[in-house]
Amino acid sequence: MASLNPVSPSQSLFNKLHFRTPTFVAPTSFSNSNSSLESSFLPKRVPSALRFKKSTAGISTVRMKTVPLVSATTAEKSKKRYPGESKGFVEEMRFVAMKLHTRDQAKEGEKETKEPQEAPVAKWEPTVEGYLRFLVDSKLVYDTLDKIIAKAVFPSYAEFRDTGLERSEALAKDLEWFKEQGYVIPEPSSPGVTYARYLEELSEKDPQAFICHFYNTYFAHTAGGRMIGRKVAERILENKELEFYKWDGDLSQLLQNVRDKLNKVAESWSREEKDHCLEETEKSFKHSGEILRLILS
Repeated sequence: MASLNPVSPSQSLFNKLHFRTPTFVAPTSFSNSNSSLESSFLPKRVPSALRFKKSTAGISTVRMKTVPLVSATTAEKSKKRYPGESKGFVEEMRFVAMKLHTRDQAKEGEKETKEPQEAPVAKWEPTVEGYLRFLVDSKLVYDTLDKIIAKAVFPSYAEFRDTGLERSEALAKDLEWFKEQGYVIPEPSSPGVTYARYLEELSEKDPQAFICHFYNTYFAHTAGGRMIGRKVAERILENKELEFYKWDGDLSQLLQNVRDKLNKVAESWSREEKDHCLEETEKSFKHSGEILRLILS
């Protein structure tokens, strides 16, 4: 049956036209002698970076696949390892802290001896009055740490409740013993008051920096602090061992438990936050050093 729709001359002409897909030619090299372009046909299998898309006009076009580039600097930065990082963040903190010791205090120390308390303990000339000032200011700092941890403005602080490293009760017993011996217990002095206030302010706004002080205060006392206590006791206390230097249970296990908690908390920190924590180490040493110096006053 003949079509009921008449065919226009233009449509008839369009139907007679056959559009052929042009062959895509890729340049392979440039001739330097005659500046002519040498070329070859693309292979039947087109590289994955090239995708042919047929347009509505029947002409094939080429869509190039974009490949993201990663700079070498970015890749190198992501692979950078920090001293102690493979063992956990506590090892990073320990590494930085040891560098701030003198060579007389630790074999890894790099600091020059400048302050009296940085000299070898064997050369110290402690006094009972100075030692009492040290104990009183130390108690204020430990009392402050206990309050901060109990309050736990940041949830991570709660991880460090009842670790077994707390020193406030032990110091209270020691000060009571000195009182029984007839000594007058002084009020906290400027170094302890200043440090306690700083810790309170820091704990409210900067958890990474506060954790740095928490770590250095407790861990330093279990290491160099015990050695100092033993030497001072030999000189002025007839070798009496204070409660300040005693712990209930296995101290090495108590320390390991806290290390595990510190590493766990730091797992959620960015690299920048970890670096910020490490940068606070010097301030921690400054404040603790000023309190330690009281022994020689």
